[in-house]
Amino acid sequence: MNTPPLAIARTPLVVVYGTLKRGLRNHHWLQGAEFLGSDRLTTATLYDLGPYPGAKPEPSRGVEVEVFRVNARLLTNLDRLEGYQVRQPKRGTYDRAIHATTFGPAWLYLYNHDIAGCPAIREGGWPAAGSPHGN
Repeated sequence: MNTPPLAIARTPLVVVYGTLKRGLRNHHWLQGAEFLGSDRLTTATLYDLGPYPGAKPEPSRGVEVEVFRVNARLLTNLDRLEGYQVRQPKRGTYDRAIHATTFGPAWLYLYNHDIAGCPAIREGGWPAAGSPHGN
């Protein structure tokens, strides 16, 4: 998606799909962010990595996500949590890319490493019902 960087820089939106979701163990990293709502992305597939999921830019039937408006400080803190390396994004744990949401273009953290043997989540959300991973 071609979105002018200035539009994103003014009011960055972030898509979360794992431990950053409301009620899960890392949500406190989003303290001060504005929750815009839930959405379903068909431009990403989640992979259950055990204690957290990773997204890959692959078509899906709709994975459940939450969208937040963040400021530059919160985005920097999320980058640190997700192991995003600004100068070498493909070398970090996660890269980030703009994906379309019903709330506008938003950053989505994409997992950089191998997902061989990890269960794919092509519809619904993480953690799966009854999974111990989310808390």
